[in-house]
Amino acid sequence: MVLRIEAKLWNPALENIILQKWASNAIYKFSIDESRKAFVIDTPPPYPSGRPWHIGAAAHYSQIDMIARTSRMMGYNVLFPIGIDRNGLPVEIYTEKKYKIVMRKTDREKFLELCAHALDDLEDEMIQIMKTLGISGNFEEYYRTDSKEFRALTQSTFIYLWKQNLIYRANRPNNYCPQCATTIADAEISYETIPTKLIYIRFRIIETGDSIVVASTRPELLFACQSIIVNPKDERYLTLIDKHALVPIFDREVKIIAHPSAKPEFGSGVVMVCSYGDENDVRIFRELGLKEIVSLDENGRTTSAAGAYANLSVNQARTKIIEELRNIGILEKEENIMHRTPICERSRTPVEIISLEDYYVKQINYVSILKELANKITFHPDRHKQILLDWLNSIAIDWPVTRRRFYGTEVPIWYCNNCKYPNLPDEGGYYRPWKEKPPFEKCSSCGCTEFIGEDRTFDTWLDSSITPLFITKYKNNSQFYNYTYPTTIRPQGKDIIRTWLYYTMLRCFQLTSRLPWSDAWIMGYGLDEKGEKMSKSKGNVIDPLPLIRKYGADVFRFWAAAESNLGYDFRCSEQRITTAKNFLSKIWNIGRFLSSFDVILEMPATLAASDRWIIGELSQLIDKCKEGYSNFNFFIPANGIREFTWNVFAAHYIEMIKGRIYDTADQSMQRSAIFTSQKCFSTILVLLAPICPFITEELWTKIYSAESIHLQQMPQPLDHYGELTKYTKLIMDFNSMVWNKKKATISDETGKPLSLKDSIGSIIIPPDLDLFKEDLKTMHNLKS
Repeated sequence: MVLRIEAKLWNPALENIILQKWASNAIYKFSIDESRKAFVIDTPPPYPSGRPWHIGAAAHYSQIDMIARTSRMMGYNVLFPIGIDRNGLPVEIYTEKKYKIVMRKTDREKFLELCAHALDDLEDEMIQIMKTLGISGNFEEYYRTDSKEFRALTQSTFIYLWKQNLIYRANRPNNYCPQCATTIADAEISYETIPTKLIYIRFRIIETGDSIVVASTRPELLFACQSIIVNPKDERYLTLIDKHALVPIFDREVKIIAHPSAKPEFGSGVVMVCSYGDENDVRIFRELGLKEIVSLDENGRTTSAAGAYANLSVNQARTKIIEELRNIGILEKEENIMHRTPICERSRTPVEIISLEDYYVKQINYVSILKELANKITFHPDRHKQILLDWLNSIAIDWPVTRRRFYGTEVPIWYCNNCKYPNLPDEGGYYRPWKEKPPFEKCSSCGCTEFIGEDRTFDTWLDSSITPLFITKYKNNSQFYNYTYPTTIRPQGKDIIRTWLYYTMLRCFQLTSRLPWSDAWIMGYGLDEKGEKMSKSKGNVIDPLPLIRKYGADVFRFWAAAESNLGYDFRCSEQRITTAKNFLSKIWNIGRFLSSFDVILEMPATLAASDRWIIGELSQLIDKCKEGYSNFNFFIPANGIREFTWNVFAAHYIEMIKGRIYDTADQSMQRSAIFTSQKCFSTILVLLAPICPFITEELWTKIYSAESIHLQQMPQPLDHYGELTKYTKLIMDFNSMVWNKKKATISDETGKPLSLKDSIGSIIIPPDLDLFKEDLKTMHNLKS
């Protein structure tokens, strides 16, 4: 029985009541069902790094929920896990700021205890926002990446790869962030063009006594210079090749070598090769077999090799050495330039290259097969696959996975005190070698019984890259794992394709010999109203929570779907969100109107032409929505539903059939109007349900069924009356013409323009619209 809707407006306060109903009925609970195919979402665990939670992230997770809801309504058994990422540097930085401490000056045990709880309030707020948004994930079993269970799995996968000879230890030049005080991978580096000085320095040629001018942006590394290079085609310096120059201040002899990486057009065309100014220095050192001089320590300060300039920061050493070059008269000139500089993505400070011992995961040998596998992944949208392929083409070294930080998954290694051999425990446990004794008694190499525990942690991407394995209970529940792995889809931002997406591919393939998912869904960035990236420093970050509380989750979700075309950046503002509110008001008003009539489920034997026409339009809408939902591009159904509902169904069709729907004298045509309007609206609600789950649930359960709308199946294409859609523009144009004429006609009785309900003469319905003549005459109160 239809419950008549009395409320004139949709009340977002109902959303919380509906949430409680869903929770009590457990309509989203996942369990193994072999009769249905699993659809598993490798949900990105968000990082609660501070307030407010970015509005773009809230929009992102709303759309991930749309993926889950769509897939359920397509008949899949959906596993929608929820996790929180709590590992690594950001939590350490947040803890330092929150408690006004310094990690390196705080007892490790105490610091880790503070880290473990520093994010609790932010996490609670983030979980609450997700629930308020109607995210239909598994909150009862949400996981944390800093839990013992998650870290134990990370350690187990490391131990397994060690046994497969895919891990090794090496001392080699590595990216190092002095600010973060740790090694970082290539994928954690971005490049910025920043102002710097190009310093021209005169070196004396030993064989001739003449001088050669070297141009460098890194004069502070002068003491680590081991060669000078010139381009073999640069005629200015051909006579100097294989001669030797004296390094100023430090009086060391270095050879002048021909090398194609020297650019004649840059500076003087003469370059000093130091350990290490940039990646080109690293390549040349390897290529020419030059002896490394360790220039910087783990604190980013100059080493004893710098002599009088030791124990200085990079900037301090640069200033002092430039000053000394000027004093001794060999500073030829200084030039202000813009220089492409590697920047740590977390600290936003310049990266140095330092030789350190680290553990590496082999990745170079996997590049070719990962390229093949990349082409088997369906990217939504397809163009973002190129980001992955470009990254794969750029990989030149293996992945350094150890970090010199505290709050992360510990490297599970104990070193023999006698022979220094690394001993690893069995898979399955959670180990903390820096504070615990090993779970074995003797060194597997020499039999010694005394050990030193490793104190480093893993790169957080080593943890994050196993999310598909953790959520499918890899090594924990074989039945569950076999049913759910590989997962179905990885939703994420385009900025972490070369990190999270790539590392997950690599690690899961190394561990399972299979891709972790078949699809990758990539979202763009949420920008401010001016199209600029949001940042706290700019003060343009929008807090989504007040907007959700003010307008409701459905308004926010519809804005997120209708504003952002899949894979493109989108603009965020309260004004844009307000427009979504207007559409939901229209949906509510239609539902309120139709709740006045009984629902007719069976199609009448005879349908009026207007009813057949709108069903033809509805058929096209279903096709359009199916296209969008199949590709998880919610921009298509959101805008398609709004256009059909507002500008066709409500504005034209409902107005055309109002005469019939109230006309009890002709019950056949009345039933036709009631059936068709209810058929269209119920279909609109089901199509809209993944995007706006609350208002559709309320209207559906009040008008059509006590069973949740989210347990319904997506409408199938009707393939009905498509030929009548050719009349759509004619109908809309005719109606608009009549309305405009009424507005322009002054009533003899009132002296004001005619209302839309007033009768008007001298308008002839064109022959092309004869099919709809009776409805149009009644609609416009035409005299003819």
